[in-house]
Amino acid sequence: MKENYKHGVMMTAHEMWRSGPESWSECLMEAWRIYRLLKKLREGPVSFTYRKADGRVRRATGTLKGASEKVKGTGKKNYKTVCYFDLEAGEFRSFKAGNLITVY
Repeated sequence: MKENYKHGVMMTAHEMWRSGPESWSECLMEAWRIYRLLKKLREGPVSFTYRKADGRVRRATGTLKGASEKVKGTGKKNYKTVCYFDLEAGEFRSFKAGNLITVY
């Protein structure tokens, strides 16, 4: 079954809502921001900032365009995190969906 993009947005919002104290509307707004980031990442390089798990802020430049041949494995979709190919490190990185700060 082909997944509808709205399904992904709702699943991301639901995972953020389950794990944090935010209201449903805040989680839904954040999920739409994540969707727009992923859409830009599929089109080409994007600079963005997010909060790492240890609390530090990281500015990253990443993409998903042309990165499919570098994927190892076939894991299932994870709605809790955002995965991207880091152009500076040359490796895949990920961060929690609720930790996105800004997209440039």
